[in-house]
Amino acid sequence: MPPRKGTLSGQVSDADLRLLRIYKKVVECGGFAAAEVDLNISRAAISMAINDLETRLSLRLCQRGRSGFALTDEGREVYESSLQLLAAVEGFRTRVNSLHEWLKGELNIGITDNLVTMPEMYITDALSALKERGPEVRINIRMKPPREIELAVMDGRLHTGVVPTLETLPGLHYRSLYEESSLLYCASNHPLFGAEDVAQEQLGRWDAVIPAYAQIPEIKLKHEPLKAAASATDREGVAFLILSGRYIGYLPTHYAQRWVEAGRMCALTPQACRYVTRYSAITRKGGAPNRVLDAYLEELVRLTTD
Repeated sequence: MPPRKGTLSGQVSDADLRLLRIYKKVVECGGFAAAEVDLNISRAAISMAINDLETRLSLRLCQRGRSGFALTDEGREVYESSLQLLAAVEGFRTRVNSLHEWLKGELNIGITDNLVTMPEMYITDALSALKERGPEVRINIRMKPPREIELAVMDGRLHTGVVPTLETLPGLHYRSLYEESSLLYCASNHPLFGAEDVAQEQLGRWDAVIPAYAQIPEIKLKHEPLKAAASATDREGVAFLILSGRYIGYLPTHYAQRWVEAGRMCALTPQACRYVTRYSAITRKGGAPNRVLDAYLEELVRLTTD
């Protein structure tokens, strides 16, 4: 009996996987134009690939044109299914590679923004040691918000991640990694710059930038006395607003150090206006054996316990 019209006939081929990877990137970038750089192919080639995929699946996946890019209902379903399929393919590759005596395969790691300036170079040094042990290992870093990293590790799209320890999810294992200190800062063109000690009630009179990302209750308490006049979704956004000279705000000390040393920022009442954020390396509980991931974690543990 011939296949029904609108069904996927035959086997899923390498060509199909390539089309799905292109489609996945287009969805995550929000359109053809934005995906050009990441995919390193032309917009015309991307359009042709999506047309081929739609023909292969007999489905309309997305609307594109003057009104912009938008997924159809079927397109959203195909995207979610492609995440599962590509994760399974990567899992198969990882398990097969683990049969070899040498390290070979990929390490997909998600990292929260602005950790590269941490003085303890645990992640950098562990990646260097991993590359020394397995020169053919391919390392892929994804910079994502913490919750996206946790979900991606849980569903297998990422092998591991580094996130602030806000609340632990039951499906993940957390390894303590960093303790990050943050202080309240203002810029050199702010009226409070250089003040030796500022009373808490006086600080509350000045416009402040408040983080729009998740924080534990103890850190939220530090922001409550401030006058919330702006928000930012990451630490770079907080730094932009502080450097405008119009706002005060909290930043990690390692991240603000460059501006402090240049005389462009100073900390305000550092004894009282201080908090600590703890970071953990996360992996999925009960994940498939992965020699590349195991080697990376071995190096990370060695560095953090030396």
